[in-house]
Amino acid sequence: MKTPVHLFLTIDNYRLDELVANVEGTSEERCGFLLGHDQATRIVTAVVPALNVAATDRHLRFEIDPLEYLRAEQYAAAHQLELLGIYHSHPNTVAVPSETDRREAYPNFSYVILSVMRQRFADIRSWRLNHRLEFEEETVIHFKK
Repeated sequence: MKTPVHLFLTIDNYRLDELVANVEGTSEERCGFLLGHDQATRIVTAVVPALNVAATDRHLRFEIDPLEYLRAEQYAAAHQLELLGIYHSHPNTVAVPSETDRREAYPNFSYVILSVMRQRFADIRSWRLNHRLEFEEETVIHFKK
C-alpha cells in the first residue's frame, strides 16, 4: 500500500496580503503566478498578478495570456526562483477547484484558490493535480515574516 504524500505550501503574511488585495473588490475572477522555491515544502516568495483575459464569464472563469506565462518564467529565472503555480479567486463560492479548473490544470503546479464572498476575502486553499488527474489538497501554512 502506498503511503499518502503530504503536500505543503507556505506563504508569509505579506504575500498573503498581496493576494488578498488583488482579489478583493471585484466580482470577476482574478489570477496570477506564485513564485518561490520547491523544497520538501513549497515556499512562496513572490506573487505576480496577471490579467484575466477570458472573453466571457469572467465571474466564473479565468484565462491567462500565454505571453504572461513566458514573462513569469523569465521573471523567475532572473530572480533565481521557480514558477510554483497559479492563484485565482472564486467570487461568491468556496475555494475548491471546479471541473474547468481541473481540465485546465498542469500536473505538479500548486493551484491556490481564494474564496471571495461579497467582494471580501473569506478563505484560501491550495490544490495539486496528481498523476490520476485529480486534485489533492495542499496544506497552506501562512506565517508572519
